[in-house]
Amino acid sequence: MAEAGIPTTAEALARLDMPLVDAMMTQRAIRRVLPDPVDDEIVLKCIELAQHAPTGNNGQQWEFIVVKDRDVKERLARRYRQAWAAYSRFALARLVVQDDSTARTMRAVQWQVDHFAEIPVLVVPCLRLGVREGRLPGFRMPHPAESGYYGSIYPSVQNLLLAARAMGLGASLVTLPLWNLTSARRILGLPLDVTPLCVVPLGWPRGRYGPSARKPVGDVAHLNGYGVRAWLRPLDT
Repeated sequence: MAEAGIPTTAEALARLDMPLVDAMMTQRAIRRVLPDPVDDEIVLKCIELAQHAPTGNNGQQWEFIVVKDRDVKERLARRYRQAWAAYSRFALARLVVQDDSTARTMRAVQWQVDHFAEIPVLVVPCLRLGVREGRLPGFRMPHPAESGYYGSIYPSVQNLLLAARAMGLGASLVTLPLWNLTSARRILGLPLDVTPLCVVPLGWPRGRYGPSARKPVGDVAHLNGYGVRAWLRPLDT
């Protein structure tokens, strides 16, 4: 092992044999990460595995911008701070319940906002779609075309997140740094037919992975239509 518990590149890649169910059950948003560098081979392996996700019509129209330059990260961080300030001021004030879990999440997000430019790698998944596909970048598409649009990038993002989890990398999915699409394109040097959809910060975690707390499946599964709770667990009496 490298210093501070950070694995070597070979050790991290060897961890990709983690059983899929273990990666899924322990995957969570890891926002607090170390500033230590992440080897390019590890980042490119995450992207390689992301490319094996399905896309609409097998178009494979993804592009992945790997951001390591401090100046570019600083410019994205400014946009993130602007969006988070607005979100935390208005949206969070409307939360009916602000329990301990929510408070912990908000503190983790605030840490990420404050240290965004220190995160070693930002991966920005994009779609190469434009006028030829009947879409004008930056314009909101009506449903169901919109769901097909996002469906061509987010499966690859999930692959990337699972790969990061298996190798022990801290990762999360954020969209607030891209709230101003024109600015995001300018910062990243993107042409009009390449649209950034999210940002995945990558770094070695300051904490540890563990089981993800989720509701019982019967609480969220409905049979044939909403409200038919065929698998709802009865309350203990």
